[in-house]
Amino acid sequence: MSSANYNLFAQAMKERKQVHCTYREHPRVVCPIILGHTKGEEKALVFQVGGKSSQRLPPEGEWRCFHLNEVMDVELHDGLWRADSSHRSSQHCVEDVDLDVNPDSPYSPRRRL
Repeated sequence: MSSANYNLFAQAMKERKQVHCTYREHPRVVCPIILGHTKGEEKALVFQVGGKSSQRLPPEGEWRCFHLNEVMDVELHDGLWRADSSHRSSQHCVEDVDLDVNPDSPYSPRRRL
């Protein structure tokens, strides 16, 4: 059974909504791109578009890998849906992909949006 965070991230992906949350004690604004599991742990590859981080957040945003069990205070919001089109390398955050917003996903997601 999926966690509440997993279900909210999946809903955000389907509805193209931003996720406002707290991750590792920092407020974040992210667009979830890939959702699934790595070694049984729920994980999400997100594109962070706002909020704070332990590392500097570039104005154009940054790719992040979230462990969903560390995400708190999840809320879905309308807002500009963004992902970095210059991301060229394969992702290594999510091993078993359940959902991918890319309709031409190379990761063979288990479910389609």
